[in-house]
Amino acid sequence: MKSFHHIDFDCLKEQGIKAICSDLDNTLVAWETEQVNPELLSWLKRAQAAGFELYLISNAVPKRFAHFTQLLGVRGIGKAGKPRKKAFLRALEELELPASQVALVGDQLFTDVLGGNRVGLFTILVVPLSKKEFIGTRFMRRVERLAMRWLSLKSQP
Repeated sequence: MKSFHHIDFDCLKEQGIKAICSDLDNTLVAWETEQVNPELLSWLKRAQAAGFELYLISNAVPKRFAHFTQLLGVRGIGKAGKPRKKAFLRALEELELPASQVALVGDQLFTDVLGGNRVGLFTILVVPLSKKEFIGTRFMRRVERLAMRWLSLKSQP
């Protein structure tokens, strides 16, 4: 999916989704920014008006994570250690929802999507907002591209 802006709330509701967990960096905000985009605030308001709670699950450092949870007025887990299950399971506990009622939005296959899938969340992979990233993430992007090509070839008849 191109970005979080393109998420179809009606489609999620039809699937029984009640909360949206999201990665932070390069999913909702560009990695290098400290500001919240007005479009993100608008999307958040639309999600809340549609009945969804937004919950952040991020590997961001605590200071950055706290800054954005305060700006957005949402709960979440920073320094989550994705793709390990612990943060995802804690999110489900705090949301008081089963995995089948929670979607996860993220820009990385091997942290966000893999972690969400490990606990049974409905996962949505989006295109990263920025090309500027942590050096370890840039390396993993190359591996992700190879994996995506392999999965694409495997799914063809």
